[in-house]
Amino acid sequence: MSILISIFISGYHGKTTDFAKNSSCHRTTIAHFLNSGKWDDSLLSDTLKRSVIEIIYSEAARTGKPVFCIVDDTIASKTKPSSQALHPIEDAYFHQSHLKGKQDYGHQAVAVMLSCNGIVLNYAFVMYNKSISKIDIVQNIAKELPVPPVMSYFLCDCWYVSEKIINTFVQKGFHTIGALKTNRLLYPSGMKKKLSELAAERSTTHKGFDLVTVKKRNYYVYRYEGNLSGIENAVVLLSYPEKAFGNPKALRAFISTNVSLSTQEILSCYVCRWPIEIFFRQCKNHLALDTYQIRSSKGIQRYWLLMSLTHYICVTGTGGYRSFQDGYHRICSAVHQEKYQYLFLCAKASDDFEAFMKLAG
Repeated sequence: MSILISIFISGYHGKTTDFAKNSSCHRTTIAHFLNSGKWDDSLLSDTLKRSVIEIIYSEAARTGKPVFCIVDDTIASKTKPSSQALHPIEDAYFHQSHLKGKQDYGHQAVAVMLSCNGIVLNYAFVMYNKSISKIDIVQNIAKELPVPPVMSYFLCDCWYVSEKIINTFVQKGFHTIGALKTNRLLYPSGMKKKLSELAAERSTTHKGFDLVTVKKRNYYVYRYEGNLSGIENAVVLLSYPEKAFGNPKALRAFISTNVSLSTQEILSCYVCRWPIEIFFRQCKNHLALDTYQIRSSKGIQRYWLLMSLTHYICVTGTGGYRSFQDGYHRICSAVHQEKYQYLFLCAKASDDFEAFMKLAG
């Protein structure tokens, strides 16, 4: 409990000293709790997953709106230790950061979010330690999901548009909507051609491109339906911003395995992937994803689990479903109010400053 309370107090950085300030235990005791304590973290993880499924799937059944399973990865950046370090952080490696455009040292996590009708919850936060591929991590998570009560969608960027993942999600009742790399092969009229080449040919004129508005922004979009490498039949959208039509650097491509969706519907669904980016930023800004100081792999994964629990509490635990940001600030205010209320009661019960310090301290 001291760890959870610490998160909502100003100055929190994910250090064991932060936890100890709000606990009767020494910081080494709390570190032992995370690294090697005898508590069943798998039971907490399974319970949290079941609760997330129950909330999201119930909302889908109630409203008829789709469940979105959103997948992406992020890096918890760390400082590379000296070669002389006796106890370096476990399972930290160099990973390619697409945000920074360079190699970044730290822990890479694959996150899976479930959302429906504006409710967004973290289902899994899995460490990628190179013992299993990220494709296999996502495929394993897909296998454990129950079939949703309505037509639903797996949303991802281009790194997770894999035949293996797509087929696994189809078996679970999820179509895929994702980004595509521009070097992906398509087969227009049976001819093999790179996506970027097809876009360049078609963009010599505006023929075949429709102007589509998404989130108040206009795009010229060309719709292709047919085969692409590894996928028998899908819709591929080639998209340029209205003011950058024909610019190869501005080209973006998207895939939908549900060919019955309109171009507008595909793009509107893909935009619903954005909450996972917000989740990563919130984890780094409020939940110390970039600043925790835990060395063991087990301790780090347990900390991530408590981080997911905190996110769940913020979204669901303040008298209704709300955004993480709103719930987080509500709980911060409640913790501060309780602290000041306790100090006020101590002051009322004290005859002098020394007596107050004994009660408050």
